[in-house]
Amino acid sequence: SVVFQKEVCSEEIQVESSIVKICQAAKIQVKTFWGSTLFHRDDLPYAKKDIPDTYTQFRKTVEARCKVRGLTAECPTWKPLPQVENGKLGDIPSLADLKVEPVEVGRSYPDPRSAFPFAGGETSGLDRIHRYYWVSDNVAKYKETRNGLLGSEYSTKFSAWLANGSVSPRYIYHKLKEYEAERVSNQSTYWVIFELIWRDYFRFVSWKYADLIFYPGGIMGKAYPWQTNKTLFQMWCQGRTGVPFVDANMRELLYTGWMSNRGRQNVASFLVKDLNLDWRLGAEWFESLLLDHDVCSNYGNWNYSAGIGNDPRENRKFNMIKQGLDYDPEGKFVQTWVPELQRVPQGKIHVPWTLSEKESGSIGLELGVDYPTPVITAPEWSRHFHKTSAKPKDPRNAAGRGRGSKPKSGQQKGIDFYFKSGHTKS
Repeated sequence: SVVFQKEVCSEEIQVESSIVKICQAAKIQVKTFWGSTLFHRDDLPYAKKDIPDTYTQFRKTVEARCKVRGLTAECPTWKPLPQVENGKLGDIPSLADLKVEPVEVGRSYPDPRSAFPFAGGETSGLDRIHRYYWVSDNVAKYKETRNGLLGSEYSTKFSAWLANGSVSPRYIYHKLKEYEAERVSNQSTYWVIFELIWRDYFRFVSWKYADLIFYPGGIMGKAYPWQTNKTLFQMWCQGRTGVPFVDANMRELLYTGWMSNRGRQNVASFLVKDLNLDWRLGAEWFESLLLDHDVCSNYGNWNYSAGIGNDPRENRKFNMIKQGLDYDPEGKFVQTWVPELQRVPQGKIHVPWTLSEKESGSIGLELGVDYPTPVITAPEWSRHFHKTSAKPKDPRNAAGRGRGSKPKSGQQKGIDFYFKSGHTKS
């Protein structure tokens, strides 16, 4: 038999159909199942056409009315692989076989700066879950650290294994419930579930709207005059925009295949709201590089960032300077990925174009030569220039304006205060 999980996007469905036809012709049995979400599709309290267009409504309903199914028992024994001619199942094609020219990257790989230093596969994924829960207890402070930028421990990093099916969201959920029962249940442990529900939501939205998630106007069908300036796009891709917080995140993606959630929201906002470029360029660039690429989450998030998706707030736009100062107040993240700015003092590292000639000369920095001048400076950025000399904030207390961040008073009540108080199991 051939067994696979059902997908929801058109190209994946076409692949599934081709597999079924080949198997039917060879009289091979095909078994399909739904297994990529926390909540099973058949358990949703909605018909497909009635899936809500806002996350909060979806989340509250499924939390109240749906139950996460149990884990499927592991098969105790596996049948041997079928006998094949010469005892070989085949060879993995080389780059030459695929007619792809190897690229000389000119740097070490894997990059020692990477926030995702893990190996692929189920064994590595299960080990990561175990260590993040039971060894480090980092899950108990996830909500406070999830907006981090450096290192492997600020977030779960489960997304890569989820994306390729090495681990399931239900496994993550049930192991987390075991952890909560034995150690601690608090806002941080809940927030892991909160993010798993976001992942579910984008998959179900993709199921509902099908190919609309790939259209210029997104699922909302909004018409925007998107531009396709190739020069600006390449500057964004290569981390050469002259805006350090953007460039640091884009270089991390380029060199490692990883970028933090905070970074993804910012560079997406910059591409579509500051540069006014077609969001699909960014989505395809992410798709080509992300280790944890998931078509539903990627295109769902880009719809969201571009203002054509499931965002109840219109005209959401990130301020690159404020975000840099809030989440990289000492400039360590920028220094890591934009080493040409390492000598720029703390807050000023986010606005090097504001350095005086004397300041630039004292650190040997020539803008436009050593580092690009900014391709754009949004008017609202100047409101934060004076903060570059202030005492750095603790990024754990920064009130971001992104998805899952602390809402303003009166907005989305209950999300950040879902628990009245945490409790520890003795």
